[in-house]
Amino acid sequence: MSHGTWEKFPLVVFSWLMAYRSWLLMAIDHATLRDLQVEIEGHARSYGLDFFPVVFEVLNYEQINEVAAYGGFPTRYPHWRHGMEYEQLKKSYAYGLSKIYELVINNSPSYAYLLASNSIVDQKLVMAHVYGHVDFFKHNQWFAHTNRKMMDEMANHATRIRRYAERHGTDAVEEFVDRCLSLENLVDPHAGAIVRKRAEEEADPSDVVPAASRLKSKDYLDRYVNPKDYLEKQRRRIEEEQKRKKRFPPVPERDVLGFLMKYAPLERWQQDILSIVRDEALYFVPQAQTKIMNEGWASFWHSTIMTQKCLTDSEIVDYADHFAGTLGTRPGSVNPYKLGLELFRDIESRWDKGQFGKEWEECDDVAKRRAWDKKTGLGRRKIFEVRRICNDLTFIDTFLTPEFCERLQMFTYVHNPQTGQYVIQDRDFKKVKERLLAMLTNQGSPVLAIEDANLENRGELLLVHRHEGMDLDLVKARETLRNLQALWSRPVHVSTAAGGAPKRITFDG
Repeated sequence: MSHGTWEKFPLVVFSWLMAYRSWLLMAIDHATLRDLQVEIEGHARSYGLDFFPVVFEVLNYEQINEVAAYGGFPTRYPHWRHGMEYEQLKKSYAYGLSKIYELVINNSPSYAYLLASNSIVDQKLVMAHVYGHVDFFKHNQWFAHTNRKMMDEMANHATRIRRYAERHGTDAVEEFVDRCLSLENLVDPHAGAIVRKRAEEEADPSDVVPAASRLKSKDYLDRYVNPKDYLEKQRRRIEEEQKRKKRFPPVPERDVLGFLMKYAPLERWQQDILSIVRDEALYFVPQAQTKIMNEGWASFWHSTIMTQKCLTDSEIVDYADHFAGTLGTRPGSVNPYKLGLELFRDIESRWDKGQFGKEWEECDDVAKRRAWDKKTGLGRRKIFEVRRICNDLTFIDTFLTPEFCERLQMFTYVHNPQTGQYVIQDRDFKKVKERLLAMLTNQGSPVLAIEDANLENRGELLLVHRHEGMDLDLVKARETLRNLQALWSRPVHVSTAAGGAPKRITFDG
């Protein structure tokens, strides 16, 4: 051994010792985390939470950003969008703008990720939060039709798309995936729960035509019983019914991706990729439909478990600081953690005091309403019921009250083009509720449905925009039509309204 090697030897030993020390500390930390998991799981069950088995994995900030960029799944198909998301998360963490404390997957067993640099109090908080989420995944009816083995399914999707890239070329596959992803919101959010009749099970068009369009009468009374205008009206009605029955699809179809899978002139590998994008889009739909409830439910239980069971005296300040950061709000924005938590607390309090029902609704005495307490004690049962049956739309529509809006100082806002700032527009309860419901309807996206797939017998595709107070963004609409036309291979149209007037946008390629 040379002299130079001996000089380096102490550095090698020191490096090995430091690596061993880090491994030993990590092993100790993992043992501590396992004990915490057992403890917090026991507390969660004691409150009535019921969940899938939960597997916690500890990751450093780079690893957790990688997983988050894939939507929480460690293995997904390769695509530039995932890399872009990773860069954004990485820079946001590096500049101190955001930090991912936890990720949890709707799966059985559920997988949750803990950030290795978190303190013990943060790990406790995250674990309690995760058990709230997993209870929600398991019991909320909007998740009932989701794939509980999506972790494996995502890996299978990745394998299939990589094989197509090898066979048909990376550029061709990536371009097709781009088109499909640009249309991923064009699914029926209820597709997983609806059993539709097949086309051959629909009523035959001949069944629509009545056995006799003329009313029976004596010959000399016929011109009075069956006047010309009546017969003409009957004829037009029958023609319209026949046209409707011959239209394809017979009723407007919201599941645009599902329709394209079946009827667009695609190659088999393209059909498979489109089905992958559709399956993953449908899997994430319930999470978008229940964002406020899901985060509110998890926050409700982590605050309950932490404050009543887990916190030590030395951890209270850190917990309060981090919890306050999560619930912080900015003017003009909606924090789903804050809104969901406060609304669940409000429901529990109201049902504990009996502030519901006909008598409560008809009470106009403000002082009497404030002092109302029948000590019914039904709050805990009620929030479990709400957790099971509601989504964000029904949650807000049913349980948001004027008193709640006033207490949280909720308002609507508008952009002032002269100052370039957002200013308070209205504090009226009805206006606030209407704005919230509009944001939550179809996750704030316009509702489109296929009206006719053989427009004027030319094989062209016509979509209709169901106008519910939200105009189409015409720039985005044209890009959407461009990608739809590429899949349909024939001209594509969308009927909408702009400024109250009917408008049709067309892209023919």
